[in-house]
Amino acid sequence: MALIERSWVMEALSRYERPLLRYATSLAGADQAPDIVQEAFLELCKQDPLRLEGRVGPWLFVVCRNKALDTRRRSTRMKTTTGSDAVQDDRAGPEEALERKQTMARLGRLLEGLDDRQREVVRLRFGGGLSYKEIAEVTELTVTNVGFILHKALEHVRHRLAQAPAAQPQTARSMS
Repeated sequence: MALIERSWVMEALSRYERPLLRYATSLAGADQAPDIVQEAFLELCKQDPLRLEGRVGPWLFVVCRNKALDTRRRSTRMKTTTGSDAVQDDRAGPEEALERKQTMARLGRLLEGLDDRQREVVRLRFGGGLSYKEIAEVTELTVTNVGFILHKALEHVRHRLAQAPAAQPQTARSMS
C-alpha cells in the first residue's frame, strides 16, 4: 500500500472508528461491532481514494450498515441493544462510565417508540455525527426526507420526555 493510501486510511480510521463502533453496536450488539467495523475498514483499504473523495464517511457507514445487517441476519438469536452494550470511553472514570451507562439506558427507552427508520436516522445523526446529506447517502433517502424523519423522531422523544415524571432531587431528611 502506498504511503498516501495508508495516510488516507489512517485519517478515516481516526475520524470514523468510534462513530462506526457506536453505530454497529446499535445495529448488531457490542460483541459483533468491532469485527463489523474492522471489516468496513478492510474494504476501505481496497478502494481507490480518488473514487471516494469527499464521501468516505457515508461510504463507510453504508458498508458498516450492510455488514451489521448481514451479521444480524446470520445470527441465530436476535439481541436488543441496551445501554450496557454502548461503546465505553476508555478514558472515563467509574463515575463517568456509570453516568454514561444510565444515560444510554434512558436514551434507549426514549427511542423505543420510534420506528426502525427513525432510529437509524437518529443513530447516524447523533451517534455517527453525519450531516443530513451524508445520512441521505447512507439510507438512500432524500435530504428532505432525512430532515423530516429526524424532526418527527425528535418530536416523539420530546413528547415522551414531557410525559416522563421529573426526577426528584434527593434531599437530606430534616431533623425535627
